[in-house]
Amino acid sequence: MLLVLALLLGLAALGGGRDRSDQRTSAPASPSASPSPSGPDLARRKEGDPFALGRADAPVVMIEYSDFQCPFCGRFARETKPELVRKYVDTGVLRIEWRNFPIFGDESESAAQAAYAAARQGRFWPFHDRLYAEPRRRNSGDFADEHLLTWAREAGVPDLGRFRADMKSGEAADAVVNDQVEGYQVGAASTPAFLINGRPILGAQPFTVFAQAIEEARGR
Repeated sequence: MLLVLALLLGLAALGGGRDRSDQRTSAPASPSASPSPSGPDLARRKEGDPFALGRADAPVVMIEYSDFQCPFCGRFARETKPELVRKYVDTGVLRIEWRNFPIFGDESESAAQAAYAAARQGRFWPFHDRLYAEPRRRNSGDFADEHLLTWAREAGVPDLGRFRADMKSGEAADAVVNDQVEGYQVGAASTPAFLINGRPILGAQPFTVFAQAIEEARGR
């Protein structure tokens, strides 16, 4: 698995290895565009999945591949996701499934493993919101372990000793690698990247772009 990831990361590096997610001016994939062949099957739809928001049987599933150090992922989390939750998740139309997709170095990896640790205690989404609460400097110590521990406490993670152990565990590292491999297999080389019932959308697009894709997916 680690060898596969290394090969995939190498391919991504050849593609530039940079954040290309500020694509508000680029057109999203058209409704007639062919999605990734395995896209529709990637939705996990597990009841009680701590990395998911919404009903397991929702007609539309949006898979999100994101990095906690990505500024455009933060923009989506603060500006767009709350509106999607209100209009579509809370009404049973949409399910959002998160995938850790750290591409900006060691602090991204640490944040992803910390998110896994928070999820183990049912506090992934509060932790997610705390990490994205404001823009942060990339690879400057903002995501050092002591800060992640503080944010876990603020997010209501009950057992911080367990959180610390889970964050450093092989299980956490393997879970993050699995998400990364899935992301690269569907062609995600920058963040944020989304699949809405298999249809790709790249970048922190406006709410209207997501809404149109959701409405089209639910009508099929």
